[in-house]
Amino acid sequence: MATRRNPTARQMRLGTELRKLRDAAGLKATEAATLLGVNSTQMSQIESGVAGVSEERVRRLAAHYSCTDAELIDGMVAMATDRTRGWWEKYRGLLPTPFLDIAELEHHATYRHDVEFPHIPGLLQTEDYARAVFSYRVPELPYGELELRVHHRMNRRVVIEGPAPVPYEAVIHEAALRVRVSDRAASRAQLARVLELSEESHITVRVIPFDLDGFAGAWNTMMLAGGAVPKLDTAVRDAPHGTAFIDSEAQLGAFRTLFRKVEAVSLEPERSRDFIHRLAKEL
Repeated sequence: MATRRNPTARQMRLGTELRKLRDAAGLKATEAATLLGVNSTQMSQIESGVAGVSEERVRRLAAHYSCTDAELIDGMVAMATDRTRGWWEKYRGLLPTPFLDIAELEHHATYRHDVEFPHIPGLLQTEDYARAVFSYRVPELPYGELELRVHHRMNRRVVIEGPAPVPYEAVIHEAALRVRVSDRAASRAQLARVLELSEESHITVRVIPFDLDGFAGAWNTMMLAGGAVPKLDTAVRDAPHGTAFIDSEAQLGAFRTLFRKVEAVSLEPERSRDFIHRLAKEL
């Protein structure tokens, strides 16, 4: 059984889901290993994503774990058998792994929800805006790496601008719309870009204005990516030491609730466009 040196977040997620099913069934890893005819070390490698697993083995394990959720099983099979080498692969070894993992997550997502307070969401950013954000990093990035990050972010936009875009909803605080990460010209271009994309039928942009009573949710910056079934959804948040991919069912439920709360107090899409228009005129 071949092993991987650096499994992707998607490969590790499949292993995590298999372990969740085993835990729910009350079985030990050694019992699952016996079923597959492997040893406990190999079973651990499967559940950590270090080793791949075939469709037949995924279905055999699911049956042994008494899992009857056919859509979940099919979703895991798709993860196990996927051989996609997407555009992000050209950045492997050049950018930190989370950059590639996010691009792969987006590629397979059935929807995207973003809540942003300090910055315009990455999928809506212009090249100049993204460059200004990355340029502010401490320690300063070498020019070549900075440009790689900018180009990677621009390529990520295919998920909402490509031939098969996914439904996308962004809730943006007024602070992100007002802060000039670069100069006035770049800010005008950025707001114009948000307005242009907000007219697309699959894209919804909502604004949370400063003039809103009782809003204490400014810490709720988040990204939600839909999986083949809700149990395979993923939340992504920035953590002190990198990017955190969240798959706990309880935490996913909490993030969905938080998104609905933030969405509920935001302006309707048409009012949000009018709001952004007014801000652009002020620049």
